[in-house]
Amino acid sequence: MSTASPAAEPIAFIGGGQMALALVEGFTAASLVAADAITVYDPVPAARERLASRVAGLRFAESAAEAAGAADLVWLAVKPQQAAAACADIKPVMADRTLVSIAAGLSTGLLSALTGTQRVVRVMPNTPCLVGHGVSVFCRTEAVTAAAARRVQNLLAAVGHVHDADEAMLDAVTGVSGSGPGFLALIVEALADGGVKAGLPRPLALALAVQTMAGTGLLLERTGDHPAVVKDKVSSPGGTTIAGLAVLEERGVRGAMIDAVAAATTRARELGG
Repeated sequence: MSTASPAAEPIAFIGGGQMALALVEGFTAASLVAADAITVYDPVPAARERLASRVAGLRFAESAAEAAGAADLVWLAVKPQQAAAACADIKPVMADRTLVSIAAGLSTGLLSALTGTQRVVRVMPNTPCLVGHGVSVFCRTEAVTAAAARRVQNLLAAVGHVHDADEAMLDAVTGVSGSGPGFLALIVEALADGGVKAGLPRPLALALAVQTMAGTGLLLERTGDHPAVVKDKVSSPGGTTIAGLAVLEERGVRGAMIDAVAAATTRARELGG
């Protein structure tokens, strides 16, 4: 058993895109991992330069296998379409290592077959991890030790909320929290456009829409109230909110959102083959 402090225990990232950047910044800012204990492989110079400029002291490898070989916990942070090639590169060194994949749709069984390790953690994070307010849901194979699972959970907590779930739920998780920021951003944009149509300057309309979305989410989280309770509290008889809600129901906004989550879930399953 390692006697090193958690911050000194090495981890590797295969892929250095935006989500990898968010995770690395979160881990190091929380002092959960030292920058010089993180090795990254990304073939794109711009990605490496961005990481180096944001987190001083990171190590960079010349190959995916070199990066994976330098750590016990290997984070696969590539697009699903790139995962097979990346896994083939690291397979020779993965037998005694734990893989943590954030590639949407790829099952633990497939990842185990691609990498040769039975120790696989599958994570569905979302983009608010970039600002420390993300949501990550994870599952793991039986071969993953309790200590490794705790470490992954603690690391993810540095960038937001963490939940564990059965793997069968992960595609639906992708539809709700993985794709959800895109759906909610569309609603914020539409709300701001509505303000402009009603006569507000665009900067003010957008600020009001963003702050209202953020504040409503925080209100729901802190009070624990059901969304219907919050909705009803601002829907006075014959008032402005109920008039607007009636239009949203007439236009099928509720049903469209439900169908959007279902479509995203289906696409996640397709990506997983």
